[in-house]
Amino acid sequence: MFLTMKTSQLCSMRYFIELAYRGTRYTGWQKQVEGPGVQGNIESRLSLILRENVELYGCGRTDTGVHAAYFVAHFDCELPVPANLIYRLNGMLPPDIVVFNCREVPDDFHARFSAISRTYSYKISHHKNVFNDGLEWLMPYKPNVDLMNEAAALMISHEEYRCFCKGKAPKDNYRCTVSFAHWEETSGGLEFKISANRFLRSMVRSTVGTLLKIGFEKMSFSEFEKLLKSGNRSDAGKSVPPQGLYLTDVVYPGFDRSKDNKS
Repeated sequence: MFLTMKTSQLCSMRYFIELAYRGTRYTGWQKQVEGPGVQGNIESRLSLILRENVELYGCGRTDTGVHAAYFVAHFDCELPVPANLIYRLNGMLPPDIVVFNCREVPDDFHARFSAISRTYSYKISHHKNVFNDGLEWLMPYKPNVDLMNEAAALMISHEEYRCFCKGKAPKDNYRCTVSFAHWEETSGGLEFKISANRFLRSMVRSTVGTLLKIGFEKMSFSEFEKLLKSGNRSDAGKSVPPQGLYLTDVVYPGFDRSKDNKS
């Protein structure tokens, strides 16, 4: 159990919660006026349990319909959280949101800004599966995986990804350090995995769409190189649908990821 109880009566403590959610019904992690977000669902339950207004800060934003197999958020509160917080919280949350862990962290830890790496996965199925509706993208055609991986390898040595960004990036910063980008064939389809220190808006979905153009030989390797250098979004592939996209990992310095919780 990772909950650390303190004896002081009144102090400010920061906690990380580790969670997962199926994004099908939600407008993403963040609270939105036009629809339900995951953030608001958890905040309202936490506030009831802790009897104080709780504000959650997530490790990032996810688009409508995108899933998180692993997500991290932090909140501050004045009193230590109860030992059975996870049990009570999961009992109040809808079935498509689950919290694995709650642990106290240093006050300067931030769910978003302290993260040093994030990993996304995009899942494609070549066959209709009634049990995975909304959890993968159905694409019956099979692209050339070797060509896509040859192009994906270029991203490891590249640093600016304006061509894959939807809209304008904050502070015009389009630089990302990609440490891994690779396609794998699965029993029923394909899975693309990519890790980086940060991601731009819709970057993964646009990257997948562009690499698929290469796999179907609608874009050459040299054209992909030119696209990365030019940063021209209009020359990239279309963004693939959100239902196949998952946030799967977030890494922090000195922070051991765990889903084991006994509360």
